Amino acid sequence: MRRFVIGQAKNLIDQTRRRPPQPHNRNNLSLLSLLHPSSSRFFSDMSSSDSTSSLPVTIDTINPNVLKCEYAVRGEIVNIAQKLQDDLKTNKDAYPFDEIIYCNIGNPQSLGQQAITFFREVLALCSHTALLDRDETHALFSADSIARAWKILDQIPGKATGAYSHSQGIKGLRDAIAAGIEARDGFPADPNDIFMTDGASPGVHMMMQLLISSEKDGILCPIPQYPLYSASIALHGGSLVPYYLDEASGWGLEISELKKQLEDAKSKGITVRALAVINPGNPTGQVLSEKNQRDIVDFCKKEGLVLLADEVYQENVYVPDKKFHSFKKVARSMGYGEKDISLVSFQSISKGYYGECGKRGGYMEVTGFTSDVREQIYKVASVNLCSNISGQILASLVMSPPKPGDESYESYIAEKEGILSSMARRAKTLEEGLKKLEGITCNRAEGAMYLFPCIKLPQKAIAAAEAAKTSLDTFYCKRLLNATGIVVVPGSGFRQVPGTWHFRLTILPQEDKIPAIVNRLTEFHKSFMDEFRN
Repeated sequence: MRRFVIGQAKNLIDQTRRRPPQPHNRNNLSLLSLLHPSSSRFFSDMSSSDSTSSLPVTIDTINPNVLKCEYAVRGEIVNIAQKLQDDLKTNKDAYPFDEIIYCNIGNPQSLGQQAITFFREVLALCSHTALLDRDETHALFSADSIARAWKILDQIPGKATGAYSHSQGIKGLRDAIAAGIEARDGFPADPNDIFMTDGASPGVHMMMQLLISSEKDGILCPIPQYPLYSASIALHGGSLVPYYLDEASGWGLEISELKKQLEDAKSKGITVRALAVINPGNPTGQVLSEKNQRDIVDFCKKEGLVLLADEVYQENVYVPDKKFHSFKKVARSMGYGEKDISLVSFQSISKGYYGECGKRGGYMEVTGFTSDVREQIYKVASVNLCSNISGQILASLVMSPPKPGDESYESYIAEKEGILSSMARRAKTLEEGLKKLEGITCNRAEGAMYLFPCIKLPQKAIAAAEAAKTSLDTFYCKRLLNATGIVVVPGSGFRQVPGTWHFRLTILPQEDKIPAIVNRLTEFHKSFMDEFRN
């Protein structure tokens, strides 16, 4: 992708040198007009230096797995949007919008979501312990946040959040997380099974390191998938084995499809090591039924696969007929214990109603592995020393929030329910708006933070995308950005059934902005369809 953008920019620079300046056309911004003026010089200089460089590292000598790795949610369109945002500061009149709205990534607080007060009070007190000795602290902080901060600090050696912790995480915080899991599922949880991580992503990378030894090792992944999976599999030199979710049935996961793809992989000499499941789904937003989960557990047990359960959106369920059930709970309710199935569950403080993406906290619960394998997981965790302590504290708070009778309980519940109910309304408004657009279909948003509408565009648009040497969904998303300032991710960045086109849109802009976003999308789409109508 990097080389494509550089090549496109260089071609446009060469063209502009050969022709006189053209008048600005608001409806057809070139790549150069999307980039900050200084960026064209940057790309030009970088291209020329690449061809004459005598430096020891070149694009041809770096790890080829890095070149295979792609991460669309922060890809080409986001780079263009950031240049636009910079240019808007000085050239507001040059664009048909006054701000860039980033709907490309699940980053709630960047779009105005407020942090949960209790969580931040405890974190502040733990980070600056001198506050605990001041009389005025009791007027500024709730009694339970002060008590919780003291409890947490007593569990940290030296009471210092700036010190390294145990590589799995602070034991007392893992105790709190295990107790929270047990309360959620109704089955025992062992703090020694908890590995604290900087968000869920490092946990996924850690398991890929463990499971993949060559390209002959495969991981079954849902398509559409969150690009973390394809990227981490590529980085570690394995093979992604796709299984396609059924869009027509609300992004259903069919066991027959899993069996088909498993057999196909085996016929190619690939040993499938694990099955990744994202529930609630990203980018698709579906919530699995408990029956479907039972079938998945049985499939993994029968086929000897590790079940990688991405459950970071467990708090984000918006429809009354669906409920989140952890895969560990489902497996235990079926009578499967530690010796029956290998299961890794991922959780993060970045999603849910808390949205603490920048604090980088999370954990994985590792069950059903032998002691010698667990030693290797611990060794990999030890290479990174430990996850950051602020993230560890927040992860423990997410799993052990205020309880009835605590001073913060009512305000905590009001903040939590206010955020989740608003997300549900935003999801519904966006879903209904998209369904009204010509050629667009959209499954209901059951959970997570995204919509993944399918777009069917005229043949003229397909030809225009081919002429621009880009995918149809990328062509559409670029045009959307140019016309509205709304940043979405092309479906091709998540992979999709061949011949279908989608884009992912977050539900995270503040609720009062959602109607304007729907209006911008509607006006743009109508104009786009009229322009390219056959």
